[in-house]
Amino acid sequence: MKKIIFTILMLALLQGVNAQYSGKDDPKILGDKAFNNKDYYEAAFYYRKSAEGLSLITRQAIPYSAGSKSVTKGKPEDRAYICFKLGESYRLYENYLEAEPWYYRVMNENYEAKYPLSRLYYGICLRANQRFDEAIAQLSQFNMAYKGDAKYNALAVKEISNCRFAKEQYQYPILIDVAKRKGSWNSDGSDYALVQRDGNNYFTSSRFVKEDKKHLNRVYKISNERSADPAVIKFPGDDRISDLEYGTPSFSADGQRMYFTRWFKEGVKTTHYIYCSAYKDGSWLAPQKLNANVNAEGFNTIQPSVTRDGKRLYFTSNKPGGQGMYDIWYADLDSNGNPIGSTNLGKEINTPMDEQGAYFDIANNRLIYSSKGFLGLGGFDFFESVNDGSGWSTPRNMGYPMNSAKDDLYYMPDNKEANKFYISSDRESDCCLNLFEVYDRRHLLTGLVVDCDTHIALEGVKVSFVDSLSKQTVKTMVLGKTGRYSFDVTTRRPYGMVLEKDGYFTKILPAPPLGKTGSDTLFNPEICLQAFKVDKPITIKNVLYDYNKATLRPESKLVLNDLVTILKDNPGIKVELGSHTDSKGTQPYNHRLSYKRAQACVDYIISMGVADSRIYAKGYGETKPIAPNKLANGKDNPEGRQLNRRTEFTVLKLQ
Repeated sequence: MKKIIFTILMLALLQGVNAQYSGKDDPKILGDKAFNNKDYYEAAFYYRKSAEGLSLITRQAIPYSAGSKSVTKGKPEDRAYICFKLGESYRLYENYLEAEPWYYRVMNENYEAKYPLSRLYYGICLRANQRFDEAIAQLSQFNMAYKGDAKYNALAVKEISNCRFAKEQYQYPILIDVAKRKGSWNSDGSDYALVQRDGNNYFTSSRFVKEDKKHLNRVYKISNERSADPAVIKFPGDDRISDLEYGTPSFSADGQRMYFTRWFKEGVKTTHYIYCSAYKDGSWLAPQKLNANVNAEGFNTIQPSVTRDGKRLYFTSNKPGGQGMYDIWYADLDSNGNPIGSTNLGKEINTPMDEQGAYFDIANNRLIYSSKGFLGLGGFDFFESVNDGSGWSTPRNMGYPMNSAKDDLYYMPDNKEANKFYISSDRESDCCLNLFEVYDRRHLLTGLVVDCDTHIALEGVKVSFVDSLSKQTVKTMVLGKTGRYSFDVTTRRPYGMVLEKDGYFTKILPAPPLGKTGSDTLFNPEICLQAFKVDKPITIKNVLYDYNKATLRPESKLVLNDLVTILKDNPGIKVELGSHTDSKGTQPYNHRLSYKRAQACVDYIISMGVADSRIYAKGYGETKPIAPNKLANGKDNPEGRQLNRRTEFTVLKLQ
């Protein structure tokens, strides 16, 4: 809501503030007045004028006096005051880029003792400007030195946690693509809260309204054609109320009722309520204020969101009965669209800070909303929580780039494309929300596990999907008769899979990187598991040596790498590596040669990081042929001799 109000104020000032300032009034006094009225953009304007008068800002060169390096004006305490107030004004309308240097200037000019919160807010600005390590250093320094109100220490601790969370999120982002909408969607004001009805898009914008000759929040309609100009939605009676504003539309299931926030100033107070307008004969009727179940007199109620079945209205309010500040509430709707009671979603969803912009996904019993009260990247972050019928799950931050270091609100799925949705964010603006479209690249990783020898699907394999960084298991499943596994891949973090089954070697593999997917699914190549029995030899194919030598050839090392992997993936096994020859040569010679060849394999495997206590070499020479060296007619049997010249490994022990 603050974004909505601020945008209008800012745009009005851009048109009129220069006329307001005549040069006869003290800009510091005007700045203080605006600041006290919470008109922070106006306050920044006047404080900046004051800063120019104190030479804190120079738009042109100031003549130097003889022998001096610079010229300054005003008392040091006045200069520090203006610096701090400029920082405060910029920060409070969330222009962190402009706020940052003014807080730094307060500290640099040795006025931190008078304005001890300057370092805290400087750190917050650094966090918002994505300089996380610097922010952590400043916030930590503040916490060590500050001995005032404990709520500021708590805020610093929360911001440090936000920085650390953000660093990890930026390193391993969620698999979504976020892009600002092009064309007529975004304007010089705020543009936000997009919804769809009957093939058209409705959204809120504070762009210039020609009829009113000013910037006002209005609901606009635009077709799916990107080049189309948006048309403002008009309601009967609009022209009878000065500076009337409305936005954040939501529709009943049949599209015949529009719910929206409506507000205007009465005296010195502006109160926001939710209204409803019916659609009849091609136009919207005069809005009707919802009953007291939703709109509590004297409190703000905003951001209606009707579920797709039209049976429930979610909304935001600061009315009594909440957890503090703005909370998410819901009310059931009768057949005429009127609220029946209202319920606060409770402390699982709401915090003592602000929650806004709820959307309930009926198909998955999932609530998506924005909050400032949980660990996040900064400002409003998107969170999701699932209701299983017994209560809400702990809200989960939806991560970067769904969230940014600034404000992110108003999730809405596209009506046609399942992998597309919309959000509103000021991540690319110093002042205003813009409309963004998001494509979801999260996918299902699936594949088949088979027996290496038979190539038949393996039932009963335990497959674990593991976060390779934290080493935590994300999900585990035991395969059925199909031998097929599937896991959700949501981020760019590295993942691995662990496959285990009794009587088979465990296999640990990295999950494949994001590639081409079909129907939101990445098909992993077939994975095979090797069966084994204790004391039963397994032949290692293609371990080759030069004639009459025990030196491993390069291609043999590549083959042995598979055994290295098995030993590393199965740390509880000990093996014998045996080498065999055919019957050519004497038995003592063949025994020595086979042992040297086996030892060469063992030495290589140990060099690859396998403990020497887990593997030893044995030479069998020609004593254990698996095929005849000669044929029955006495002739040489080359194929049999080839089979006998083999290398095997045997599992001796399982822990």
